Amino acid sequence: MTPFQVVALIVVGCLFVLTLLALLKGWTGRREGVAWLALWLMAGLAIAWPDSTTAVATTVGIRRGADLVLYCSVLGMLVGFFMVYSRLRRLRRDVTLLTRHLAIQQAFDASATIKARADGDLGK
Repeated sequence: MTPFQVVALIVVGCLFVLTLLALLKGWTGRREGVAWLALWLMAGLAIAWPDSTTAVATTVGIRRGADLVLYCSVLGMLVGFFMVYSRLRRLRRDVTLLTRHLAIQQAFDASATIKARADGDLGK
């Protein structure tokens, strides 16, 4: 085993344990936690046995395992970016709706105050 593999496996192992801890303590959702655990496990297997990626790659019609890892990484990042983009759009919509609601509420409160002053109910 090369020095890189040793260091990388230690890092991936720590990330696996931290993710497992976050999952058990409820700091992350079940689906996200399991997905991250699976990712760390696959990364650890690919680092420990690099030839296994070539075997999987040839099974799916790709010549090199490194290419398979690259393609999967790019697809994973695209999915992640799309999910972040979707969440950002949803948050923007929610902030807009909340701002509208607060503006209407403040306008209603201001009109009620003006009406109360006009009726002479306020300040006595």
